[in-house]
Amino acid sequence: MNNGLSNGNDNKKFKGDRPPCSPSRVLHLRKIPCDVTEAEVISLGLPFGKVTNLLMLKGKSQAFLEMASEEAAVTMVNYYTPVTPQLRSQPVYIQYSNHRELKTDNLPNQARAQAALQAVSAVQSGNLALPGAPSNEGTVLPGQSPVLRIIIENLFYPVTLEVLHQIFSKFGTVLKIITFTKNNQFQALLQYADPVNAHYAKMALDGQNIYNACCTLRIDFSKLTSLNVKYNNDKSRDFTRLDLPTGDGQPSLEPPMAAAFGAPGIISSPYAGAAGFAPAIGFPQATGLSVPAVPGALGPLTLTSSAVTGRMAIPGASGIPGNSVLLVTNLNPDLITPHGLFILFGVYGDVHRVKIMFNKKENALVQMADASQAQLAMNHLSGQRLYGKVLRATLSKHQSVQLPREGQEDQGLTKDFSNSPLHRFKKPGSKNFQNIFPPSATLHLSNIPPSVTMDDLKNLFTEAGCSVKAFKFFQKDRKMALIQLASVEEAIQALIELHNHDLGENHHLRVSFSKSTI
Repeated sequence: MNNGLSNGNDNKKFKGDRPPCSPSRVLHLRKIPCDVTEAEVISLGLPFGKVTNLLMLKGKSQAFLEMASEEAAVTMVNYYTPVTPQLRSQPVYIQYSNHRELKTDNLPNQARAQAALQAVSAVQSGNLALPGAPSNEGTVLPGQSPVLRIIIENLFYPVTLEVLHQIFSKFGTVLKIITFTKNNQFQALLQYADPVNAHYAKMALDGQNIYNACCTLRIDFSKLTSLNVKYNNDKSRDFTRLDLPTGDGQPSLEPPMAAAFGAPGIISSPYAGAAGFAPAIGFPQATGLSVPAVPGALGPLTLTSSAVTGRMAIPGASGIPGNSVLLVTNLNPDLITPHGLFILFGVYGDVHRVKIMFNKKENALVQMADASQAQLAMNHLSGQRLYGKVLRATLSKHQSVQLPREGQEDQGLTKDFSNSPLHRFKKPGSKNFQNIFPPSATLHLSNIPPSVTMDDLKNLFTEAGCSVKAFKFFQKDRKMALIQLASVEEAIQALIELHNHDLGENHHLRVSFSKSTI
């Protein structure tokens, strides 16, 4: 990453042509602003996993950040290579360090870094009370609200409820959003399932711009601890209650998003994913494909930009905003089945119908129960690898998937799943709404009968072609376990293969992606 080496003295320290170090869980950050806090540096690593140590060298504008695993560090470097992260609106450069771990026990001035790390790990483990930690470091205090108040300044482009949902969902499950205008300012109240997620979102997003140099987020904790949403429409939404009326007799289609996407340039937030660099890989631009997302990372904020023209492309520009049908492309035609797509997309919503194209089997249509589930599935799955190919999902221009007529040749490529017993989101307020996470190498297993042992489960996954890296039963509830596989792609394939697998004693295994690692 030598694009930041401008002045001569830097080039002596970092030979511009030296080979990049081999991967290490310690990352070396350069050009960090002198007034940056420990918490801000840590927040760069948080989306990718646990941060285990930090060394700030403020005099040199450098820092070393140690991640819990090399895998997390690699994901982080890969994520920030095409899109340079920013701290306080200044670009920061990240590379692997020569150090394999940070030994900071005996160093002076480490107290603040340790306090900030303790604050974050307490937040991650849910142990919120922190005696003696400096409270101005953004530590979570007991009883903190899961509701954020968001004010958007410099509102040059309209920001819709969907855009907010998309951005804030990267930090956890968003239950409710209410938007309104007060004192001529566009504001929103947003409720997470857990105050911890609100804390992270505030740490990472406060002060960020949604679009280049405008639509700045100002975020505080609300005094309210819960929101009461009466209507689901473009001003307010309760994502746990799909049965609410729209309040105005109008069907609640997402507002036409086109206006929001006329923005020149790409979203400039450090979390904007690889937006603006998609077309360089030679994707067809017209369809406005979502950019490859990073597992566990914050992924692109729906908006991808065609870098060439600098215009925003609506994901699936040919598609209809508010549509519940997805066009899924670049599938492996030899291995994909309607059932496989039903199980995978079913992690993010209830799949009603799947159609694999008769003449072009690497393309399929997937019809979800509603538009927000389609959007959720698209955000989480587009860019993931499945059976050796990078899957792409965009909104389709079809409003529904037609079933074949009687006697029409179809080879079983179109399937209706609307009455399937495997839907995860049929029950309003189901726990599953709060357990929607991006694909990850660690899977959450549940509904395990008492007779099934750790070895039984490991063997089951090994026979399915996975290499099991770690396994652990939940201490409080042996019906549940976590299993860590070699890669996200392996986990996705294992989920398709083994969700609903019959374990005997009338127990069918439930598989979903985990937010934690072992």
